[in-house]
Amino acid sequence: MNVVENDPLPPPVGGVLWSMAGDIRMLLTLPPALTMQVARPAVGAGVDDHSVFRTDPWGRGVRSLVSLQLWVYGGAGAAEEGRRLRQLHKTIQGTDAHGRAYHALMPAHYAWVHATGFPVFRHAQRYLGRPFTEAQERQLYAEWLQVGRILGIHDRDMPQTIEEFWPYYHKVLADELEQNVVVRELLSTDPTLPVPDRGPRWLRLLLRLSWPWLRPRFARCRRFVSIGLMPPDARRALGLEWTDAQERRLRRLGWVVRAVVPALPERLRFLPIARRARQAARRH
Repeated sequence: MNVVENDPLPPPVGGVLWSMAGDIRMLLTLPPALTMQVARPAVGAGVDDHSVFRTDPWGRGVRSLVSLQLWVYGGAGAAEEGRRLRQLHKTIQGTDAHGRAYHALMPAHYAWVHATGFPVFRHAQRYLGRPFTEAQERQLYAEWLQVGRILGIHDRDMPQTIEEFWPYYHKVLADELEQNVVVRELLSTDPTLPVPDRGPRWLRLLLRLSWPWLRPRFARCRRFVSIGLMPPDARRALGLEWTDAQERRLRRLGWVVRAVVPALPERLRFLPIARRARQAARRH
């Protein structure tokens, strides 16, 4: 591990992100955040041109999830993971659908990808847990800024207070977001998704046999969660329909999740990296 003096530290043990980023409920927030990220033309073009999300969606998903967990629970390795990501993105460049040159590390685009997590976590928490108090919301934003520093986002490129964040956020929604080819693919109910290739052999065999039946149902579920847990203002900016009946279904799903997940033992409730970090924190 290459630890550099004055590396930014991850969010604090016992903080808001420490409690929620490794909880399995967090998995439901990833589809809406990703959809908002790629709806910015430069980000969508970068994913369209350079990502393996079509050919290796499951591997890409696992790698992204591991990376996200390291930002919060990686200790001294969090900043190293940030450096690895910046190195990975150095060659990602091209031209978006409007003929504008982009580079993955351009501050406006890089910061937006990170920024989407805050409004999505805030909105999803109203369904999947207890809504944040004002103090918790402010702490979450401060911790999200700290994660941004781990990723190499300069303070000058991210609003430093919640009061500054919302005008920035609404301006991006109004001026930038659009339904592009990647957004439409992520929300498709008939995607070209390969059979999942992760997990034990028996599970992979079961999925291979049942995938023709599971695939469209998985796609419909992904679309439902992506749109439902997306903040309503972002949903409107993308022109995505959301009915009262769908809202009632989402609230019922939230009720089940809130009842079941907190009752699970830690080994089932938290993802592996988070679980190990929590155990180590208790020991020390």
